[in-house]
Amino acid sequence: MINSVKERRTVRRYLQKDISPEMLNDLLEASFRASTMGGMQLYSVVVSREAQMKEKLAPAHFNQPMVKGAPVVLTFCADFRRFSLWCQQRDAEPGYNNFMSFFNAAMDALLVAQTFCTLAEEAGLGICYLGTTTYNPQMIIDTLGLPQLVFPVTTITVGYPEELPEQTDRLPISALIHNEHYHDYTPSMIDDIYAYKESLEANKEFVAQNQKSSLAQVFTEVRYTKKDNEFMSENLLKILKKQGFMG
Repeated sequence: MINSVKERRTVRRYLQKDISPEMLNDLLEASFRASTMGGMQLYSVVVSREAQMKEKLAPAHFNQPMVKGAPVVLTFCADFRRFSLWCQQRDAEPGYNNFMSFFNAAMDALLVAQTFCTLAEEAGLGICYLGTTTYNPQMIIDTLGLPQLVFPVTTITVGYPEELPEQTDRLPISALIHNEHYHDYTPSMIDDIYAYKESLEANKEFVAQNQKSSLAQVFTEVRYTKKDNEFMSENLLKILKKQGFMG
């Protein structure tokens, strides 16, 4: 299992080969054994197989081709609705219309999503996380009919790989592990940590194409700008409130 995880890569192109409902349900059922807060299982998964539904979902994900190309699209949602309804039906007053509850449910949903991905890859499938889920949550909420206290956290496309793409680089473990307490980074440590990433020809090309002087500038001025992050933060909070998670 460790070796297979070390070899993992994001798959964006899939064979036109269906995943049987039995296989998908087995993988999902196993992933539902992931750790969860208080045994509450604060998540739901919307399975999209029909071409028409994937067509409707695609604009929310900036029409990335894997949305329509994958046999299955899974939307993992933070879900406090089911638990709250149970509480109400058992004469217990739920108090989960707040950000802390969303945060707990979002963690539950992500734990399940990653567990599913690990199991799916072990079974020979390929997966791709779509970070666009939290960029356009309202479009996904409307398309999937998500009620109050349900919020899309991440989307995963899954299918049999048509390609075996190159692995994305990762930082060395020395950059990520802090023994006993957090050890802040010195300028020389930062240089060492990012040296390999900056040396890759693909990243050098990326810098040149965007007419920047460093890879860091590509991230801050092109890919993930302050302006975009502030706009999306405001939008996210607004829709969290609309979905009942902000009181």
